[in-house]
Amino acid sequence: MAAQPAGLTELAADMKSMDRRERSEALIDFADQFEEVPSSVATRPFPEQNRAPHCESEAFVFVTDNPDGTIKLHFAVENPQGLSAKAWAAILDETASGRPLEEVAAIDPHAILDLFGSDLSMGKGLGLTGMLQLVHHEARKRLAARTH
Repeated sequence: MAAQPAGLTELAADMKSMDRRERSEALIDFADQFEEVPSSVATRPFPEQNRAPHCESEAFVFVTDNPDGTIKLHFAVENPQGLSAKAWAAILDETASGRPLEEVAAIDPHAILDLFGSDLSMGKGLGLTGMLQLVHHEARKRLAARTH
């Protein structure tokens, strides 16, 4: 089985070593880098099948195919206060877009806790995991299509 994207593993290790304040600042920086899904990919109202399950911030996940067989991740976060969802979206886009599908499909859900720390509420954790489930689904669907 493939390992998750190296950039995500490295970032998770860096974040794990940070104290609470440093981690919060880093996550806010990622949230500030969040880019809304372009209208060429999706427009409101977004399809329900793209809604991340259990996400209180109403996050949506969209995937486009790159010519090299990798994917580009796009996200919408409907709650303007959804900083954790925006940070996670920016992190996933930065570390998983353009990576081999096997790596994207291998992203370990435990990376969320490594990145966000033990202060992450159960509700937020479920929502972030829901976003990752949709990313996993899209990567695995494309991998399965290659073998058929």
